[in-house]
Amino acid sequence: MSARDHVLLTDAERTLLFGIPTAPDELARHYTLEAADLDLIRERRHDRNRLGTALQIALFRHPGMPLSQLLQLQTRAPAPLVLFLARQLGIDPTILADYATRTQTMTDHARFVAKATGVRPPTRGDIATMIAAAEQAAAETDAGLPIATGIVDALRAADIWLPMPSTIERAGIAGRARARKKAAHMMVAGLGAEQIAKVDALFGAKEGARLAWLKAIPTASKPESVRGIVERLQAVREIGIPHDAGAGVHPARRYQFVREGRHSPAYLIARYTVPRRRAILIALLVDLEARLIDAALDMADKLIGAMFRRAKNSQGARYAASSRDVARLMRLFRTTIDALSDADEQGADPIQALEDAVGWHVLFKARTAVAAIADMVEEDPLVAACDRYASLRKFAPQLIEALEFKSGRGSAGSVKAIELLRELNRSGKRDVPAGAPMPFRKEWRKLLVGDDGKINRRLYETATLAHVRNKLRSGDLWVERSSAYRRFDSYLLPTTASAPVVAGLGLPASADAWIAERAAALDDRVKRFADRLTRGKLDGVKLVDGRLQITPIRTQPSPSAEELADTIGAMMPRIRITELLHDVASETGFLAGFTNLRTGRTSDNGNALLAAILADATNLGLARMAAASQGVTRDQLVWARDAYVREDSYRQALAILIDAQHRLPIASVWGDGTSSSSDGQFFRGGKRLGVGDFNARYGVDPGFSLYTHVSDQHGPYHVTVLSASMHEAPYVLDGLLHHGTSLAIAEHYTDTGGATDHVFALCAMLGFRFCPRLRDFPDRRLASITAPATHPGMASLFGKRIKADVIREHWDEVLRLVGPLKAGHGAPATRVRKLAAYERQNLVDLALQEIGRIERTFFMLDWLESPELRRRCQSGLNKSEQRHVLTQAICTFRQGRMIDRTHEALQYRASGLNLVIAAIVYWNSTYIADAVRHLRTSGTAIAPELLAHTSPVGWEHIAFSGDFLWDRAAERVRRKPLNIATDVLAA
Repeated sequence: MSARDHVLLTDAERTLLFGIPTAPDELARHYTLEAADLDLIRERRHDRNRLGTALQIALFRHPGMPLSQLLQLQTRAPAPLVLFLARQLGIDPTILADYATRTQTMTDHARFVAKATGVRPPTRGDIATMIAAAEQAAAETDAGLPIATGIVDALRAADIWLPMPSTIERAGIAGRARARKKAAHMMVAGLGAEQIAKVDALFGAKEGARLAWLKAIPTASKPESVRGIVERLQAVREIGIPHDAGAGVHPARRYQFVREGRHSPAYLIARYTVPRRRAILIALLVDLEARLIDAALDMADKLIGAMFRRAKNSQGARYAASSRDVARLMRLFRTTIDALSDADEQGADPIQALEDAVGWHVLFKARTAVAAIADMVEEDPLVAACDRYASLRKFAPQLIEALEFKSGRGSAGSVKAIELLRELNRSGKRDVPAGAPMPFRKEWRKLLVGDDGKINRRLYETATLAHVRNKLRSGDLWVERSSAYRRFDSYLLPTTASAPVVAGLGLPASADAWIAERAAALDDRVKRFADRLTRGKLDGVKLVDGRLQITPIRTQPSPSAEELADTIGAMMPRIRITELLHDVASETGFLAGFTNLRTGRTSDNGNALLAAILADATNLGLARMAAASQGVTRDQLVWARDAYVREDSYRQALAILIDAQHRLPIASVWGDGTSSSSDGQFFRGGKRLGVGDFNARYGVDPGFSLYTHVSDQHGPYHVTVLSASMHEAPYVLDGLLHHGTSLAIAEHYTDTGGATDHVFALCAMLGFRFCPRLRDFPDRRLASITAPATHPGMASLFGKRIKADVIREHWDEVLRLVGPLKAGHGAPATRVRKLAAYERQNLVDLALQEIGRIERTFFMLDWLESPELRRRCQSGLNKSEQRHVLTQAICTFRQGRMIDRTHEALQYRASGLNLVIAAIVYWNSTYIADAVRHLRTSGTAIAPELLAHTSPVGWEHIAFSGDFLWDRAAERVRRKPLNIATDVLAA
């Protein structure tokens, strides 16, 4: 065990917990003397004793220890605190130097102040209290700061002054060890000897090969993958671990076990103590069951969707191929109509007219072709999808046999259809009974039954599985012990639990109050808008023939702004990406976000960790990064990736970087950190490898989309990997609610792909102003709570009236949905996707849509009335586009293709890329500040509005390729001079 394992806190955490603040506001908050304090101070003789006593009182208040202990930690009391106290007493602060020379005086005064304030010194017997407090705090985390804070809070609650920080740390380490041991025993408690023996057998003669197989979930979209997943699921279930194993363990601690099990190879887990090793495996097996269920359903979803997509594409191809025949038959049809029309006008025989103009033999010959084309156009995709019925049968029987489907009352027929298929598979029968449940739409029911009254088995099974797929997406059907396909109600907080959370949203207490407030506000806004529109007072907005015309906003910077940006760009120092990363890591400490999965400590090999991050960002991979690097080996890279690189560590490091850039004064010229934008960027996958999904919008290659949130200060504060076929809108709130930085985002911009009425509603209720740039804005209708007739002359702009009764009826369910999102429980995207997938309008879905229509109407009125809002939105989205350009410059290896199969590996790529971009933004920001300072010092006047058009996302001066000289970069941690020579151009 290394010395680091005996350290609880980092230097920064010690400063945060035990340090003396120096900011004026913090000094006033902690150390303002009150009347009772002044009375105690006046009892002392001499000014030096009065000031010393005041200092003792202040230190007992925060951090909670006497002056003698503080002087053991640092050479003298902080000058800002001494000066702050001296001013309150009207005493010369330099007189304190005489006070600190007599240790006994300090000790006597400390006891005097402690007695007066009811605080006592710590004793050996208090160690047990400290360890117990640490154990309680460590029940949910291994992080040192919360554990040490728990000890400090317990001591303060008991009116005990703090011992030395080293004592608190030792108690914290002991309490953390107890919490780990207790959690491990709780995970195993309740399991029988047979179950434990099966868990231990995972480390049998095959040296963990069985465990590695269980964790290797197939990702290729093919029927064999579904069977492989189901096989693993059955193997997990055979071990017999109950779903509620370790229910008494805190979820965060249980997730720690899961995380170690996911990322640690078997040989490392085998090194742990038996209780901890078993706890990790038990937590992992419970998690694996849910993940395997989700993986099987996700894979089946893709395969069934592909069947129908191919059917539609095939139908479209056949129709396109028959275009000449269609044109010929349409001309023939026109000639026939013309002949009949002429005969009618002239009173001639229509039969003879047809014979003369067309010829009966021609018409009879065309009848077969017309029928074939009509049948092809009217063919339901279900029929064509059945052409791949053999592929469906390769996985469907195993899938429905392994999973337990549940439903509410409205979808009971769906479960019965699944049970029927399961029974047919078990019995080997081929014929579907006449009374088989048919929960799908009417068109399909007609197709299933042949002329002989028998149900077509191929059509029935295909229709049932396609129907189940849609029901699972919406939540009308769910699967027991699944995570992504669980009952929708499980996403809602109980009314009692959601009440305090909802109270913090500032929403009216009842639906009636909310509807009345929004109706009155909306009525006033529409009247004002109508008046200004009629009088032509809206900048760039006109109503022409009942349709809005909106003049596009131009955001082209002025020549002066472009000249300033070019000047600053030319002054940026040239630097290698390795040097840049080392500089930023040294200045911000973002590598502290990467902690060892097993020990919780930070890495002592910064070169290897930075190289692993850059390998993700550039899409180079570990092997090629090692080959192109000096100062790191492949083994070091593998170790750094295995021990330190995870999704959560990437998030923590990114938060450190974004916050550091946010604190830079120069960042305020681009924004105040209260607005942001989000947009997706497509990356091609491996076509031959079957990696990625297709989307016609991006061409014929499969791939993924990196959906990134960028602040108004250019910081990319959140990123997630989406399938190319996924809609972006559900993921807007994920970044706004779960970024983990200190940014206080209030206004957010997207393009049309990020906008739905659900997002409008949830953003408004959660306190965000949602401002998408809608491509089809003039075609969108305003909504009205009152009758639209109350706004004469505006009828063409209004759509359907708001269904206030639906909002009123389901208001409580909406609040129970919003409550967990505000509290941070789960990802918003999961809920929004399920709401958007409902086949029928119901409950929360419909109510939320109506709320969203109201909030969208307010936004549309804001957009039409405010050119400034349109400019802000355009500017925000431009920052996302600038980030996309930098992304393409960094992620160049493998021609920008991402061929990783697992979502985890892809998320690593995206997170590494985002982190490197954030580092570039930080580094550029600091040197832009230097350049501006130099220009102003040289007599150049720079207006703030011109600075706003500069950007820290430039990269022409950064070398991304070549050899990665990590040792040389580590040795060169210093500021580079600006390129201020007039003949130096940007590289």
